[in-house]
Amino acid sequence: MPELPEVETIRRQLAGKIIGKKLEGKKITGVRRRAKVLMIDFSDGSSLIFHFKLTGQLIFNGEPSKHTRHIFKFGDGSRLIFNDARKFGWWKELKNTQDLEMSFGPEALEISGKEFQSRLQKRPNAKIKPLLMDQKFIAGIGNIYSDEILFAAKVHPLRRVKTLNDKEIKLIHQNIKKILTRAIQRRGTTEQSYRDAYGRAGEYAKHLEVYRREGEKCYRCGGKIKRLKIRGRSAHYCPNCQSL
Repeated sequence: MPELPEVETIRRQLAGKIIGKKLEGKKITGVRRRAKVLMIDFSDGSSLIFHFKLTGQLIFNGEPSKHTRHIFKFGDGSRLIFNDARKFGWWKELKNTQDLEMSFGPEALEISGKEFQSRLQKRPNAKIKPLLMDQKFIAGIGNIYSDEILFAAKVHPLRRVKTLNDKEIKLIHQNIKKILTRAIQRRGTTEQSYRDAYGRAGEYAKHLEVYRREGEKCYRCGGKIKRLKIRGRSAHYCPNCQSL
């Protein structure tokens, strides 16, 4: 599923292409992202909302395929192709996005260290990996980047918040911003279906340190990367670097 870096990549690319165009007679005034949701704003105050879920793609001036669910045609003849092989993704128009935006926690790229620590203190018994993926706790992090953030901070994914010391909390916070920023710079991670707004695969997969590397050598210590299940989701980690 596209996470913050992938959706932010698409947002930045589309902002440079479609702002000022007309879609169904309405002028586009902005392209925004909230958590993993993309929002195209119109001059009348309404917004077109996209959630990519597992396999959604939004390609500017792309060619339709068997997985195309909708074609959005602009007044100048250009178009957006919405592909979705698994058909879990969605789009809808909202007159106001306030309720949607308020349903998420603070943005992962914007949260301060003080606020991050304060929010953690309210969830002492939570396991850190699922908590980082909880969009009401912090917005934008999913399975891929929670693994990478915790590896960089040397924190086991099953650690409970109350066992984390101040140094570990600081490292997690620092690596949230560092890793998400690096992933955006490389246009996100393509595991299978993700493509940017130009139909290209992201380049961050080659920089992943633990995600989907089960059985391979840890780049840091040479040990073997392991995988475990947490609430039906996989967590990849190095047992030597991330002790429980």
